[in-house]
Amino acid sequence: MDRAFTVTELTAHIKKLLAKDEELQNVIVSGEVSNYKRYPSGHAYFTLKDAGAQLKCVMFKGSAARLSFTPQNGDKVLAIGRIAVYERDGAYQLYVDILQQQGLGALMQAFEKLKKKLEGEGLFAAERKQPLPFFPAAVGVITSPSGAAVRDIITVARRRDPAVKLLLYPVQVQGEEAGGEIVRALRFFAAHKGLADVLIVGRGGGSIEDLWAFNEEKVVRAVAACPLPVISAVGHETDFTLTDFAADQRAATPSQAAELAVPDTAALRQRLEQSHRRLAFLLQARAEKAEAAWERLRGAWALRQPLHLLEERALPVDAALDGARRALNSRLTADGQRLAVGLTALGGLNPLSVLARGYSITACEGHLVRSIEDVRWGAELETTVAGGREKIVSVVQDVQVLEERKNNGDQI
Repeated sequence: MDRAFTVTELTAHIKKLLAKDEELQNVIVSGEVSNYKRYPSGHAYFTLKDAGAQLKCVMFKGSAARLSFTPQNGDKVLAIGRIAVYERDGAYQLYVDILQQQGLGALMQAFEKLKKKLEGEGLFAAERKQPLPFFPAAVGVITSPSGAAVRDIITVARRRDPAVKLLLYPVQVQGEEAGGEIVRALRFFAAHKGLADVLIVGRGGGSIEDLWAFNEEKVVRAVAACPLPVISAVGHETDFTLTDFAADQRAATPSQAAELAVPDTAALRQRLEQSHRRLAFLLQARAEKAEAAWERLRGAWALRQPLHLLEERALPVDAALDGARRALNSRLTADGQRLAVGLTALGGLNPLSVLARGYSITACEGHLVRSIEDVRWGAELETTVAGGREKIVSVVQDVQVLEERKNNGDQI
């Protein structure tokens, strides 16, 4: 060994070696896109991966502007570019000039297939979602004990409610064992309901491979079956997992999950104080208004001389009664007059009245005699006279018909 390289020198040497390899200066790489991000500068950063390895990629603004599609996690692509070393990080990466879409990656295909299956079973239905408790006494946290997620949850929860109890169930959030540990944690809290009122399940962001434990079917089913409300806090704003769909509430970040689970007691106390002050103001205003009304009533003439008010109210009543009495008397007088006229008319129609004027009524065998045809010789006649109080009984001896004669124009 002639001399010792500094880190910078060795990195620069490796960069030169890679640059001399012509094959690496125009290489075509096939893989799946993961964690693609386009920054305000216009540059794009992502990872190409397959089942065995990952390769960091950079696409500068000019090349990214020529893209005919927006790469999504899981897209199968062909990347054409050059391999070089990024000296600051001491890492090699692919500087992509051209990116061509090939198809959906295996992980994304598995994701979509399982999503469709579980959605068909109703695991993601809105009606089965549980509401979060308004004021939880304890929050169960299922995450890695060493990640940034748990620190964010603790910081936010303590700031919002220093009295809230946080119960950490440490699990792996990445790797082959992660799914099983997450399921055991969920079942533990389900079996000990009194320990926590709500659960937060999550981790920080990452590639689809990093987050895959939260896409495993057993984990998704355990979240959906949990009797406690579950908040999924997996990844950042743009990262979605199947656990997000199965949970009762999805948070974009672990910090937001803590905000959803723990109420801001300081803000609640402030709102309570504002409501108290407003209520006191309204009660004071109501009392002052009632007192002013009482003062007006107490000085009113009607309350000082209540009998005078009754006397005034009695005057229209007396006038109404007097008017009613006069109207009734007038009505009775008119009705009496009409009755008298009617009785007089009825009296003129009474046959007894005719008898009282000197006339008589003759009946033969119960029938009134109106002509000689109504009688026969030897028949008994009854003649009623003297207003109907006297009767003469006689026998028919003769029936005569008087001759009609005229005398001075009179008919006899």
